[in-house]
Amino acid sequence: MRTMTQLAVLALVGAAGAGWQFYGETVGLKPPLEMLGLQAPPVQGGGRGSGPGGPVGVIVQPVRVAQVVDKVESVGTVRAREAVTITSKVAGIVETIGFTEGQRVEAGATLVQLDAAALRAELDQARALMDDARNQLVRARQLQAGQTIAAQRLETLEALARQAEGRVRQADARLEELRVNAPFAGRVGLRQVSPGALIQPGTVITTLDDTAQVRVEFSVPEVHLARIRVGSAVTARSIAYGERRFRGVVAVIDTRIDPATRSVRVISEFDNSDEALRPGLFLTVELVLEERDRALLVAEEAIDPVGDRAFVFVVRDGRARRQEVKLGLRLPGEVEIREGLNAGEPVVVRGIQRLRNDLPVRVVETLTRPTS
Repeated sequence: MRTMTQLAVLALVGAAGAGWQFYGETVGLKPPLEMLGLQAPPVQGGGRGSGPGGPVGVIVQPVRVAQVVDKVESVGTVRAREAVTITSKVAGIVETIGFTEGQRVEAGATLVQLDAAALRAELDQARALMDDARNQLVRARQLQAGQTIAAQRLETLEALARQAEGRVRQADARLEELRVNAPFAGRVGLRQVSPGALIQPGTVITTLDDTAQVRVEFSVPEVHLARIRVGSAVTARSIAYGERRFRGVVAVIDTRIDPATRSVRVISEFDNSDEALRPGLFLTVELVLEERDRALLVAEEAIDPVGDRAFVFVVRDGRARRQEVKLGLRLPGEVEIREGLNAGEPVVVRGIQRLRNDLPVRVVETLTRPTS
């Protein structure tokens, strides 16, 4: 019976010790053994200032001010500023090819010339008829001065002259269709036809891309829509170019949200004078949403999260003051503080596990740089 009583007492003391460990220290109760008179009270000020009743040693770091860049990452594809597939409007036999693959050409340059012998003959005939009609009209006008030709005959000759001029312009236009020109300056792609080949309307001859400036299209989640601006900075990189960074700006923001992905399409423009970015290239894109020049930053380990709230311990008048803060952007090893702190305030970065609000503390070390 005595043994069972002893076991019960030990169990009670153990439970009391566990309860004090979780709650008693927070509210300032004495340890269970001390309350029962089985343990002497601790010596005040013992240890290195970290024992019960003495200030707790902590390491602090002042809230620092720095520039932060809030950005979102996406993926995009390079597109030429202008791109077209070169085809013929009429059927014909390829007479000459005026470009080499990969060559840069100017606007209006002749890329392919089709056989035009028949149309040249037709144009010569139309011009001869036009010259004859004009000569008859000139003679008729001279005779009209002497009242020797009827007015109706003169009108007929004028109509015939206009018809002849129209046939010349028509033949000239058909002859022009046999010459395939570059619609804008750019670089031609692979050649798809050969001299002597018979091509039909729509037959692909080559491609033409203006890549002096390129566009990169990517998507951004709709949650960031209000923070996207035309002219915002965009940085892109490709595995093909290693660590090289390409810099551009937002040029166009789509007027609609994709209901399937809940994202908005954004088109950015990049200078590409060295033509490193080629149409179809896959890029990783970073869009700058906001830049804050005087953001407040603290070490990540200083944050004491409780549910969806965040706290830090600030040393004021030799005591640790528990301060709720509103977090912003997360950086490597640091967190932006949007509300709750001022620049330069000493924030506890090590030793927060032993702290509670209004507990006396002793600053062991003050860090001047980020802890990681």
